[in-house]
Amino acid sequence: MAHDYTTVIGLEIHVQLKTLSKMFCRCSNSGEDAPPNTTICPICVGHPGTLPVLNSAAVEYGIRTSLALHCEVPEVSKFDRKNYFYPDLPKGYQISQYDQPIGIGGYVDISPSRRIRIRRLHLEEDAAKLIHSNEKDISLVDFNRSSTPLMEIVTEPDLRSSAEAGVFLHELRLLVRHLDVSSADMEKGHLRCDANVSLEFDDHGIRVQTPISEIKNLNSFRSVERALGYESKRLYEEWMSGGDIKKRNYKITVGWNDAKGVTILQRWKEEAHDYRYFPEPDLPPTHTSQSTIDDARARLPELPQQKRLRFMEEYGLNASDVMIICEDNASAAFFEHAASELDEWIKSLSSSDAELSAKTYRLLASWYINKFSGLQADRITPENFGQLIALIAKNTINSTTAQELLQIMAHTGGDPAQIIKEQNLEQVSDTNILDTLCDAVIEKNPEPCENYRKGKTNAIMFLVGQVMKEMSGKAQPNIVREILEKKLSDKA
Repeated sequence: MAHDYTTVIGLEIHVQLKTLSKMFCRCSNSGEDAPPNTTICPICVGHPGTLPVLNSAAVEYGIRTSLALHCEVPEVSKFDRKNYFYPDLPKGYQISQYDQPIGIGGYVDISPSRRIRIRRLHLEEDAAKLIHSNEKDISLVDFNRSSTPLMEIVTEPDLRSSAEAGVFLHELRLLVRHLDVSSADMEKGHLRCDANVSLEFDDHGIRVQTPISEIKNLNSFRSVERALGYESKRLYEEWMSGGDIKKRNYKITVGWNDAKGVTILQRWKEEAHDYRYFPEPDLPPTHTSQSTIDDARARLPELPQQKRLRFMEEYGLNASDVMIICEDNASAAFFEHAASELDEWIKSLSSSDAELSAKTYRLLASWYINKFSGLQADRITPENFGQLIALIAKNTINSTTAQELLQIMAHTGGDPAQIIKEQNLEQVSDTNILDTLCDAVIEKNPEPCENYRKGKTNAIMFLVGQVMKEMSGKAQPNIVREILEKKLSDKA
């Protein structure tokens, strides 16, 4: 049932940084792949008297991401102690940033007409990992994750649907991967999301805004969209049924049960004063000079949105194809290298023009998305893939042969022209040979020929298939069809 309300959504996204060491010590930052409690030291497990030392690479990644998000990078930022007690927090506090984060403001455009504002980007350390055993009724703590470097990116409440939240998260994941600051693997918890949702609607002529629900630790695009959709509907129904929601003026925290598709109340939400923030006494403020900021901005790579627009302009591709091709740096780089191989072939043609180029690039995109992407194709170089597309465009081979050739290339890593020569795969376009074969096929198949003459034009494809069968798939289908159509028309 559709509801006449406006959904107001803000996101808090935690991104695990891919630094070599942890946030405040020299322990390896790859503890998730190690046995429990083996990549730890007195600093990251919070022993008394230990002193944290800030990871400069994490600061660099924070600055880089802030600039890519169009944030202001202040000259001075500082770390604070966020105090709360939980079994996964060995010190009894988390070192985070509160009132002076590393990035302020900013935005992400999720479409030409929709801009989502960024409130802040701050750095902090992760907590340990709790492992619960229902059978033994115990909980274990793995401290390998303790003090892992995190960026937290907080949006303004600008999102208006669960679908928009999904688009924003996808765009943010793409961005941090292009910046090479995080793998952003949601299944491994490298990108986690808390979602704040409330509703605005008219209730008997009075404009209502419900209290906020914070949904914790969503770790997939699907769970974000499902949880927001469910909680929005639940808030509306609770309000309309006259529940306690009308009396409270505080935020609640709920967990998402993905298996059951429901949210579960966890606690009333703490506010900033509940955490008793104060400046971290063991870490001096971080000073970032304007020259450092300018240098970081100059070294930013081409960002996903810029790359997509360039691909659409340079290669004449549509937005949906470009979105798939530019999903990651490796995919986009492969496509560009393959396109450069096509450039050389196109330039060699005396009649090359813009339309031919665009048509060939679209052919490359279609084969890359629909044929290449599903292969175990580590052995295929972009140069060889571009050469394969050129052979298709030149009608040296047809589509059937090209698919067979692509499979051979995936297994051998061979050069397509050499494979064609060795296995005699080149397409036959000799009209004398094809003319003779077409006559034989027409003579053997009088019924489809008669159907074609009566106006059932699809019958021609059966005849084309028969010729292709006789040629073991190496005939040029368009030429075969032209010959057949002419012969059948002449004999009508």
